[in-house]
Amino acid sequence: MLRMKLSELCKVLADNGLEPKLEGDVVEGDVVEGDVEVTAVNTLELAQTGEVSFLANPKYLPVMEKTKASVVIVARDAPVGKGLRVIRCSDPYAAVAVAVITIHGHRKHPQWGISEKAAIHPSAKIGSGANIAGSATIAADVEIGENCTIYPGCYVADRTRIGHDCVLYPNVVIYDDSRLGNRVIIHAGSTIGQDGLGYAPVGDKWLKIPQVGRAVIGDDVEIGANCAVDRATLGLTEVGSGSKLGNAVVIGHGAKVGPDCMFVGLIGVGGSAVIGKHVTLAGQVGVVGHLTVGDGASAGAQTCIMGDVAPGTKVLGTPAIALEQARRTAVSLVKVPEILKRLKKLEKRVADLNQELTGKGASRDS
Repeated sequence: MLRMKLSELCKVLADNGLEPKLEGDVVEGDVVEGDVEVTAVNTLELAQTGEVSFLANPKYLPVMEKTKASVVIVARDAPVGKGLRVIRCSDPYAAVAVAVITIHGHRKHPQWGISEKAAIHPSAKIGSGANIAGSATIAADVEIGENCTIYPGCYVADRTRIGHDCVLYPNVVIYDDSRLGNRVIIHAGSTIGQDGLGYAPVGDKWLKIPQVGRAVIGDDVEIGANCAVDRATLGLTEVGSGSKLGNAVVIGHGAKVGPDCMFVGLIGVGGSAVIGKHVTLAGQVGVVGHLTVGDGASAGAQTCIMGDVAPGTKVLGTPAIALEQARRTAVSLVKVPEILKRLKKLEKRVADLNQELTGKGASRDS
């Protein structure tokens, strides 16, 4: 962690285009301001003196009033109580990201060099600056770029190509012929290039179709823990450059994920689906195979996408419908119990009226 003055932090934020402004207030005649030193970034609840926190969601305003943080990063128009030092800026969430990177830095990896306990095939080509742990296995004809870190338990299969500055966390498995770009990060337990779900029905049996394609991961992709990217039956399964996958994400065989997508955890993308660029899928979203989700589209949590989604569209629900329609439907569903009660009362009233009319008719006949 880095120790730095608030003036230094503000300069870093300014260099990143966030236009910071340090402000204090007056408490019992003392001005709460000054170029104090900070050493960490923390939540509003847990922050202590000497730490930076932030407010990006207004619902946490009551928590901010009680924080012990030395400074809180807030939006330009955020209300601030007396006695609290703040840095106002154009985007608090982006600013705290810059603060975390500046003060804490990125994770530092253990330095093994190339461990004598790693199993590396003689035909493998390993770039300079490699950091490969014991119990990692690098198979035949693999090529690994410069400054890559490979943790214990990883297996990189035959003819795989890995770019520069990549990180494979423990127990990552990369199947044969897979391709990883530069600066790819794959977290523990994930698998790239395993066989897709390719079977042909033959009578009442399933005949396995050899999966002879490959999986290709673009530059600057980060893949969470326990994810799976199937190899294609034929051709390629692709995850575009800059895309980020949360934990427990499954990309089916032959699917194409565009650049700069954001997939939250527990996502399933069916085989041969085409996902455009900068698409956001919230938690527990399912995408049926062989359809297209257009550029810039987004899906709310627990959405099931069963048909094509136009570019820029926001969808929600099962099956997926336009977000505003889904919200109206949700509000309507809340009213259903009361509507049913009213309907039962009306049905009873109609039955009573029919009985009265029937009784009167019988009296006249007699």
